[in-house]
Amino acid sequence: MMSRAKDLAKKISSRIRRKRRVRGNISGTVAVPRVSIFKSNKFISAQAIDDVTGVTLAAVSSQKLGLNVNKANATKIATEFAATLKSKEITTVVFDRNGYLYHGVVAAFADALRDNGIKV
Repeated sequence: MMSRAKDLAKKISSRIRRKRRVRGNISGTVAVPRVSIFKSNKFISAQAIDDVTGVTLAAVSSQKLGLNVNKANATKIATEFAATLKSKEITTVVFDRNGYLYHGVVAAFADALRDNGIKV
């Protein structure tokens, strides 16, 4: 039982370390916002952030769209997010994987943004 708690603590601390490392190298502006992704076991969400003023420019959530987390739904969510970004005349973004490994749902989301005309 104790092993599971230690494993979970290590997993969380590793993600936080990766998050800090990635976040130290990227920053968003009004012209090129930072797209930060968050995923849980049930939902996925993303937001475009202007780090200069600390303002969220656009956001999308699978919870509001009634979708759960898998690669197919990540593609649908990214398509919706790309449409929102295009309506706000944003075509280039900096992708912040938020400490998650670039694999599975996170990679599918980024690829779908690229497929919908957003430069990542």
